[in-house]
Amino acid sequence: MSELDGTWDVHRTGGLLPPMLGVRKRITGTTGETRLGALPGAPFDVVGLELHYRRPFAGFVDVLSLDGDECHGRALYRGREFGRFTMTRAV
Repeated sequence: MSELDGTWDVHRTGGLLPPMLGVRKRITGTTGETRLGALPGAPFDVVGLELHYRRPFAGFVDVLSLDGDECHGRALYRGREFGRFTMTRAV
């Protein structure tokens, strides 16, 4: 079981990210997805504390740092940061 396993609520903290109301990340082991409500999710692979998105979002990577039950994230596209967010465990 990974320390990232579970369902996380995502909150925008800065940059070019849109408002993230209703956005959740579900992580199980080495895979996961980012979902907006009931819409189909954007799949990603977990590599350490990075989330590497698959097609059609290849090139996007979320870099995470853990702080207790909260994660701080930087959203990158091809290595360039374009936004910041936090993730808290969903209840």
